[in-house]
Parts: sequence; C-alpha cells; structure tokens
Amino acid sequence: MSFSSSINARVRLMTLVMAGAALFEFIGCATAPVEVAPPPPPPVVAQPAHPPPRTARRKVEIASWYGPGFNGHITSTGERFNQNAMTAASKTLPLGSRVVVRNPANGKSVVVRINDRGPHVRGRTMDLSKRAAQKLGITGKGVAHVEVTPLHPRPDDDAIPFPSTPSLPSSSTPSVAESHI
Repeated sequence: MSFSSSINARVRLMTLVMAGAALFEFIGCATAPVEVAPPPPPPVVAQPAHPPPRTARRKVEIASWYGPGFNGHITSTGERFNQNAMTAASKTLPLGSRVVVRNPANGKSVVVRINDRGPHVRGRTMDLSKRAAQKLGITGKGVAHVEVTPLHPRPDDDAIPFPSTPSLPSSSTPSVAESHI
C-alpha cells in the first residue's frame, strides 16, 4: 500500500467519523424532547352537596273564590274539588305545592294546597276554595288583593304529582314515610 493511498484512507475514515458525529449530533438535537409546561388546571369551584334552599318570595296577587257551582268537579290534579277543603287554583304555582295566602286588609292568613289551574278570568291569578276565602274574609267582596308566599316542601307533605308522572314500582323496603308510622 502506498503512502498516498494510506493518507486517502485515513482522510476518508476521518470524514466518515466526522460525518457520523455530525449526523448523531443532528439526530440528537432533532429528537430531543421539547419540554412544554402543561396548561394549568381549571379553577376548582366548590359545589355545595345540596343546592341552597330557595327563598320564599311573597307576591301580591288578585284572588277570587269558587265554590258551590264547581263542587265535585275534577281538578287538574285528578281529584274532585271540595269547596270546604283548604285548596286553591293557580295559573303559575306548581300543582301540589303549599302556599300561605294572607289578606293584608285584615291580616288573616291561611295555608292552601294548589290542586287546580285557574282562574280563567283576566286579571285574576288565584282562585281560593270557598272555605279558604271565608277564613280570609273575602267571600263578601268576591275579589281581593292577597299576599302569596310559597312554603318549602317537607317530607311529610302529600304533594300531588302531575297526572302524567308515572308511578314508581313498589319495593319490599318501606319508604321513609312508612317507617315512621
């Protein structure tokens, strides 16, 4: 082997080694993981275990009463209207809910259960049973301004569900109401 071929072989070897080193350096830079900070977690909003109770809002409404002509008719809840029961009809309050109705003219108040829709007369928002109207002292006038305050449902309330609500299948486990009887 001649001297020049030996130098050429060394130069080629050095070139290959340098090219390989450059290639490894290039590959190393290209594949190095880029560290990106993860986005901060969304702020945690503490949710209460149970929603806070709704505050009872008093509304002034125009109430009338209905009695003998409707006694025995079927109400929106499916029950028969009883003019002597403490019930009322409302255009907006949930069926089965209980409300305190107060006559501000004399300070008398009653608790009634909403069991019907109505009244069907423009300008009026509540129809009281004859008995509720008597206790409030509005049967003589027929119509009066009243203050209506919803009561929060209690476990022992016998709120009537809408007629379209399917009934739940009975189970062998007594309900909370049955276990206290």
